[in-house]
Amino acid sequence: MNVEEVSPRDPGVAALLEALTADLAGEGYAAEETFGYSVEQLEAQSVHLVGVRVGGTLAAVGGIEIQGAGVAELKRFYVDPAHRGAGLADAVIKALLNHGAGRGVTTVRLETGDKQHAAIAFYRRHGFGEVPRFPPYEASATSVCMQRDL
Repeated sequence: MNVEEVSPRDPGVAALLEALTADLAGEGYAAEETFGYSVEQLEAQSVHLVGVRVGGTLAAVGGIEIQGAGVAELKRFYVDPAHRGAGLADAVIKALLNHGAGRGVTTVRLETGDKQHAAIAFYRRHGFGEVPRFPPYEASATSVCMQRDL
């Protein structure tokens, strides 16, 4: 399985981000309860994106935003449902954590939704534990914040 750096402008990235947004809306989250970055925000925040292609099509994507003081946040992590259970998410998170560690990151955190039970279980398997909501999620009743030390 080949994990590669991808551009926010890659059409496959746009397709996966649209699918992620649709999935969250389908779960019943209101727009103000989702905190996804647009392509422009991914670029402006210098989010390092990686993905996995299956048969030439981008099937998984994830990003890490280095925020300073040894802290980074995972962003826009998504695997096409047709490819879940094949290890793509494991490969993406490993690449993101390695990227962060190589840049002095000591703490990786993330926000997910309270209805995202599979995501929460996935992150727990990878050493993340729940923490109090951090900015900008502290007022969001549907947010679950997690973090892991590297």
